[in-house]
Order: sequence, then C-alpha cells, then structure tokens
Amino acid sequence: MYIPVLIPRIFNYPLTYRSDNTTSLKEGDFVIVPFGKSKEVGVIWDKIVSTPKNIKIRSIEKKLEKISINRSLISFINWFSMYNLVSKGMVLKMCIGNKSNLLKIEKNINIKISKKRKNFFLNKEQDKSLKSLQSYGNTFNVSVLQGVTGSGKTLVYFERIKDILNKKKQVLIMLPEIFLTNQFQQRFMDFFGFIPAVWHSKITIKNKRKIWQGVLNNKIKLVIGARSSLFLPFKKLGLIIVDEEHDQSYKQGEGLIYNARDMAISRASFENVPIHLVSSIPSLETFNNIKDRKYNLTKISKRYSDFPLPNTEVVNLNYSSLKKDQFIAFETLELVKKYLNKGEQVLFFLNRRGYAPFLICKKCGFKHICPHCSIYLTYHKLIKKLVCHYCGFKNKKEVKCKTQKNCDFQMYGPGVEKIYDELKEVFPNKITKIISSDFLLKKSESKNILKKIEKNEINILIGTQLISKGFNFPKLNCIVVVDADFSGMGYDLRTTEKNIQLYNQLSGRAGRFSNKSLVIYQTYFPLNETLKDLISNDPEKFLKNELLMRKKNNLPPFSRLIALIVSSKSNDNSLRGAQEIKKKLIKIRELKVLGPISSPVFKIRKYYRTRLLLKTGSKVLIQKQLALFLQNLQISKKIKLTVDVDPINFT
Repeated sequence: MYIPVLIPRIFNYPLTYRSDNTTSLKEGDFVIVPFGKSKEVGVIWDKIVSTPKNIKIRSIEKKLEKISINRSLISFINWFSMYNLVSKGMVLKMCIGNKSNLLKIEKNINIKISKKRKNFFLNKEQDKSLKSLQSYGNTFNVSVLQGVTGSGKTLVYFERIKDILNKKKQVLIMLPEIFLTNQFQQRFMDFFGFIPAVWHSKITIKNKRKIWQGVLNNKIKLVIGARSSLFLPFKKLGLIIVDEEHDQSYKQGEGLIYNARDMAISRASFENVPIHLVSSIPSLETFNNIKDRKYNLTKISKRYSDFPLPNTEVVNLNYSSLKKDQFIAFETLELVKKYLNKGEQVLFFLNRRGYAPFLICKKCGFKHICPHCSIYLTYHKLIKKLVCHYCGFKNKKEVKCKTQKNCDFQMYGPGVEKIYDELKEVFPNKITKIISSDFLLKKSESKNILKKIEKNEINILIGTQLISKGFNFPKLNCIVVVDADFSGMGYDLRTTEKNIQLYNQLSGRAGRFSNKSLVIYQTYFPLNETLKDLISNDPEKFLKNELLMRKKNNLPPFSRLIALIVSSKSNDNSLRGAQEIKKKLIKIRELKVLGPISSPVFKIRKYYRTRLLLKTGSKVLIQKQLALFLQNLQISKKIKLTVDVDPINFT
C-alpha cells in the first residue's frame, strides 16, 4: 500500500512510501522514514502525488505512538502553503519545529494553580458586548470587539474564554509582542486563577516541548502566544483571540513571510471555531469587512468606570527657542512638572532606539554607514558603539579623519538615550527609565521594570513603539510625543493608518484611572491632517476617508498586491534577474506587473535588492497560477527570489 508522507524540508508535496501495516496508519500520524542515507520524521499526508516510474519506493520504518495531528491542521497547512507561496514542508517545519526536541515524550505537564483570584464585574457596555459575542455561536465566524483604549476589552474576552473552557475546549490568545506577555500573564492569573502557557521564540526548549505536547494531548487548555503559536497542534480548539489585530507586528517579515492575523482567520475556518479580533481602531481591511458585513462588530464606546480620554496639547516647535542639542521645549517641561509634582508618571515617546540616528564629522563630512546595509548606523551610548538596526553590525565610533586625527562627530536627531540624558539634567532627582527592546532583553529585567512602573516607583518613562501596546500603568497621566512627525518615508501606503493606530494606542496608556490626563504633541507641522484627526478623536471618520482614497486609487483592500524581491550580491545581477522575471510574468492574464525598481533600503546583509510589485483584482486568487509559474521558473544561482503576499511596506 502506498502512503504519502510530508517531510519538514523544502518540499511542496509529500513523498510516497510503502507500508504493509496500513490498518494502524492514518492521516496525521508521525512516522520515521528513510530519506537519502539518513532517517527523517514525517507526517502521513492527505493525498498521494504521482511518482516517476523509475523511482524506487521505500518503506515506512516505524510509526511514532501517541503523536498525531488533526486533519484540520493538515488542511490549514495546505492552504497556508498555497496562499503564501511557500513549500508545505517548510510550513510543517513551523508546526513541529526541532523534531528531536519536541517529540521526546514529556511526562510531567502540569498547570500551575494559583489560589489568588480577584473578582471582576462587567459594566453594562461590556456585558452587552459579551452577549453579542456569545450570540454569534461557537462555529466559525469572525467577530470584531472594538473599544476605546481603557474600555476593558480584555475583561470581555476573558469572560468569553471562560465559556469555551467550561466546554472542555482549548483557546489560543495571540498578542503582537512577546514583551506584552509578562503583564498579560499576571492579569490572566488574577482572573482565572492559573498560569497560562506562554509560547514565543524566547522560551526554553523544555518549555516548548511541554507546551507542544500538552496542546497535542489536550492537557493544556489555553495558550498565550506570538505569531508562531498559530501552528501549535491543538486537539480540541474552541476559540482564537487576536488582540491588537491592527498591529503590524503580526506580519512575519523573514523566513516564511505571512500575516499571522489573516492566517489565524484561516485556521479558525478550518477548525470551524469562532475568532475574535480585538482593537481600539481596526485595520482598514477589517473595517472594510465589517462594512461589507463579512465580520460581526460589537463596540464599547466608554472607558471602564467612565474615566475620560486624555486632553491634547500641541507645542509648535517652530516658535520654541530650543537650544543646540535640546529636543524638549520649555512649554512642554512646564506642563510635565505639574504631573510630576502630583506624584504622577510621565511618558516621553520617541520611536527611535539608541542615542542618535546618525553622526557626521564636522571636518571631513564622514558618515557612519553599515558596510552590509544601505543605512546609517545608530549610535548607542549605553554600549558606546554604533549599531545597524537591520543586520546587527556593531562598530566603534572613533575613525581617522582626513586631518589624521579622530573625526569630530556632530550627532543628528535624538534617540531615546539622548532624551534620557536631557531629562536627567532637567529632573536629576526623578527616577527615569528607558523602555525599549534594547533595555528589555531579559525576562527578569522586563518583569522588574513593569512591577516598578505599576507601583509608581518610576517617575519618568522614555519609550519606543513597544510601550504603546497594551500595557496598563495606573499612575501614567501625561504623555509627551517628542517628535510628532507624520510624514512617513514615502514607501508605505499604510503610513497614515499606522500613525493613527499607533498614537491612538499610545494616548490610551494615559489616564486609565484618572479624570485628568494629557497628551502633548511636539511638532514642526501643527497643521498636519493626521494630527488633526488624532485631536478630533474620530477614528471612524478617518477610516471611511482612507477607504474612499484606497478605492479611488484601486489599492488594497480593493486590489491584491504581491511583492517579489530579487536579491543578489551584485546590484546588476539583482536588476537583470528582476527584468528577466518580469518578461515572463507579463504573460499571466489578470496580473499587472510594476517595476522593477531598487528597494528603498537597496542593500541588506550584503545583498542588493530589486522589487517587482504584482497587482490583481481583490476577488482574484492569483497564487495558484503564480505557484505554477514559480515551480517552472529557472533563475540564476546568483540571485535569490523572495515572495511577500499582501506586503505591509515596501522597504
């Protein structure tokens, strides 16, 4: 009897093996098979692919007992592979990871129970939203829980999760950032009384093995996870929650490129379970699906306990007498002092890590540029080195000038470390901390800092985009946006949408338990339309206008985009390769091919990058034709082709 077995390698089809013991083998079982001169773990797949007659069919060696995945997960992998134009074998690899580690049987998979449980009560709006979510049923449907920041959306979906857990089913909660999991874990324990399983790239191999097998055996009922948790082998999945569904961090940009939010919806469809998308301002694609009645919607319009949203103040930097190397206006400091004097916390927001974005020598004009990427190096004072934020290259600041002495560098633009130094001069007696990925590398460090913030033991926070996402700081009542520049970089059609969502999320960190809070925007562009939209606090008006603009220009969600990135160690090879691919692509009907052009960041990790953009109608699923095209495409070994379905930026 012939059996299809998918191996977690770069194959887009299962290999065919023979087995005389077919009664005990079923779809989804794990087996050991010969592969070349070695052995490989594979999964019995759904369909046999025809094998050339001259190929010798080898036999399955052994079945691995007590380990198998559901047919629904196999169907999801097949769909994921087709939609994102990646091989099935590599998607399977995402599901089973390092086989030797995950498949080793773990005997002790225990849920830690906490006796401390707090009582929570829903207000009228929350209760109404919960009943709406429940009314849509427990089979596949997409429901959006939209609520202003601080309205208690988490509490609503916690109650919804309780329903599902009571039915003895499993739940997946997806979060956009792994740094959110620590505080979220504590809120979960307070509500449910047990510690949830947390899944992301930084957990230990042993914990991964426990969670993977616990989910597979239905011993673990709930997982909180980042993007990769989507591939866990749930046995009785009952609900998926995607919190902060609009967040661009759900897009995986390297390796297997995919949008975890969109793929979560697909997984829910194959599992036939409901999925709840949670946001204060939904993504434009989600908003359009609500408008077209493909998604259900329930809204919470007021903050929990009726605390008001923050007031706003615009500080026009064109009229501020800022000194050299000073970035915080006198007017801003006067407003900030009022909150600090009351013992309340202040957050200074700047979405730039490090000390200075770039350095230029005053004498010779030398600029520090990454030798591997086409970007400036950022100076990090903490480690006294320049760092590339694309490839991680580090270098010392000192360099010989034309004058034979060391260059005399002028630092241009602030990073969070520069703002820290400036604030320490102004407020030397205040406890000030930076919250960015550079400063929260260790789990213990992030836990300690978050606890100190919650206890009001830190007066001034300086944070990057990381701090805008879901944190709950009771005493934070004033936020300063150091550089409110909404211009974007010109290569992202979602710039305005992202800015509205980012600054709305950010302002939502303030005044969660206060009747008086403030967001201060420092800007050289006080008449900017995005800033006006933020101050008016009418996201629906913005989303409607943005949707009209996209429709007029035939942009997503009214069309589909697929990016092809052709990279090579030679710029000429990259461009030539893209031109050759375009000549063949234009033969596909219903496909418009734009480019080739050099990527805005035209070199990353020593590879020059040229882009093609494929555009088709919103109702056309062109991937099947493209998959056939790519399968037969012969390209030079000197170039590499990367496919990005539904790109969110064009770097």
